[in-house]
Amino acid sequence: MSLNFPSDRPIDLACLGRVAVDLYAQQYGSPLEDARSFQMYLGGSSGNVAFGVARLGLRTAMISRVGDEQMGRFVRDTLAREGCDTSQLQTDPERLTALVLLGLKDRDTFPLLFVRENCADMAVRADEISEDFIAGCRALAITGTHLSTPATREASLTALGYARRHGVVRILDIDYRPVLWGLTARGAGENRYVPDAQVTRQLQQVLGEFDLLVGTEEEFLIAGGVPHDLIASLEAVRRASSAVLVVKRGALGCCVIEREIPARIDDAPTFPGERVEVLNVLGAGDAFLSGLLSGLLRGRDWAESTRIANACGAIVVSRHACSAAMPTPA
Repeated sequence: MSLNFPSDRPIDLACLGRVAVDLYAQQYGSPLEDARSFQMYLGGSSGNVAFGVARLGLRTAMISRVGDEQMGRFVRDTLAREGCDTSQLQTDPERLTALVLLGLKDRDTFPLLFVRENCADMAVRADEISEDFIAGCRALAITGTHLSTPATREASLTALGYARRHGVVRILDIDYRPVLWGLTARGAGENRYVPDAQVTRQLQQVLGEFDLLVGTEEEFLIAGGVPHDLIASLEAVRRASSAVLVVKRGALGCCVIEREIPARIDDAPTFPGERVEVLNVLGAGDAFLSGLLSGLLRGRDWAESTRIANACGAIVVSRHACSAAMPTPA
């Protein structure tokens, strides 16, 4: 199954969702509370993908909001310098740009704080979504986080409706962060999976709107709603959507499921990852998606597109930064 991207449009990929400032501790091997200095980068899953695909040579756009302050200007300028269209990145006069603080405690522990209370990117409104702009895009990628509140959900569904009307390929980055759905303590941003029936319902209500679903095994567990059973969860997702499913499996690489769900995940077409020394896992999925979409939008097949995706993810996990470590074309 191939994705039918329209041709001859001014924007290859528009990203709707989270865009923030990342503050990563510069002290390795210490808890976040012992950090003494931080490096500042562009962040947020959607912002990272818009940046990453632009760095790989395609035309991207960011649909979101930033604050009318220094961090908002940093986000806007960083995206623009990379060639990303920021005409749909609104400036919010009342809310602050979201922040993320990250520690690098050890190879398996990355303490994470999301500072997103009433933040700008969660205030994007449906009436700010331009149908004419969406019509000029080949693909639209939306973060699952923006399905978590009524206002951002309405904005996302509005954008999806315009995309469907104009033949734009629609992509969901499941992007499940339990803390952003109010399911964990605020200091538990590192937690990647908490089962919750309401989250599953909210996701399944819209899965049929997408042509491509991308997520980790844990993210497909929440989308499918069968804890501890990936295949049953994938089958539930398939009942809700005919989209191509790309399951990210970390160091194992990824699986691409175009039609029926296999009896075992290892029976799905699997594309191996690259072995590297891990420094910082945050942003690996954003780099993966950037590489995947850059390949698909150029007409590459799944084997070549996932090879690019796995390579991009491997490069980023071996670096301190996420967005700033995104690779350029070979």
